[in-house]
Amino acid sequence: MKLTFELTVISVFIAIFIGLFFAFLKISKIKPLEILADLYIFIVRGTPLVVQIFVIYYGLTSLNISSFWSVVIGLAFHNGAYIAEIFRGAIQSIDKGQMEAGRSLGMSRGLTMRRVVLPQAFRRALPPLGNQFIIALKDSSLASFIGMYELFSVATTLGSNNFDYMTYLLIVAVYYLVLVFVFSMAVKVAERKMSVGD
Repeated sequence: MKLTFELTVISVFIAIFIGLFFAFLKISKIKPLEILADLYIFIVRGTPLVVQIFVIYYGLTSLNISSFWSVVIGLAFHNGAYIAEIFRGAIQSIDKGQMEAGRSLGMSRGLTMRRVVLPQAFRRALPPLGNQFIIALKDSSLASFIGMYELFSVATTLGSNNFDYMTYLLIVAVYYLVLVFVFSMAVKVAERKMSVGD
């Protein structure tokens, strides 16, 4: 359970920065950067996550990168594309007058984006981000395909050893439900704190 939690939290943390970076590329109005972001999102959406993890795992083990970090990079790479679209939609949903107001007060475009637009966009993005975090948590079970001993792998191993798959799969389902509940509560608390201004 600890390993599953670590895989999820670290990969999602990295995915947020990847997503924000590609969201800015998509709204940059610079054609080559937009095409680069579109290509990245197209590749991620068009290929299964398990394939991406295998490609990264077999590609990076030659560089002596551990299976843990291979899975983290795979999950971050995958979730980053979806988070990029979440951030892009949230940023573009903010009224353009907010940017104009910041510029009229003497702030640069970057400063206005950081201090005015992004805080509002992040608040709007929080519910879909919460859903993406939960998806990432469940996707971490694919780490078992490259021999990592996380929740799902433990359940299938114990089920095989005891000739009782169903019992162990139901137990691991409860573990996932507990983790999803914890993540959901954390997102609700964050939403409540960020909606104080409303």
